[in-house]
Amino acid sequence: MQQCETCGNAYDKPMQITIDNQEHFFDSFECAIQALAPRCSHCSCRILGHGTEAEGKFYCCAHCASAEGHDEMIDRV
Repeated sequence: MQQCETCGNAYDKPMQITIDNQEHFFDSFECAIQALAPRCSHCSCRILGHGTEAEGKFYCCAHCASAEGHDEMIDRV
């Protein structure tokens, strides 16, 4: 049994995610998201979709990027 690194639940069918040769074990996608999904540099929400990046910072949407001075970002074309 592997223990979920987010909630501590011991689970017999964990998911294993490897990032940069580091193994992570979780009992659910929810726990994996809480541990691994990046946060928006403006509003701090978890970025679950593509998001956007400017000058090495990640944003959940163009609105948040714009609030940080990156007006070139747009949500729709």
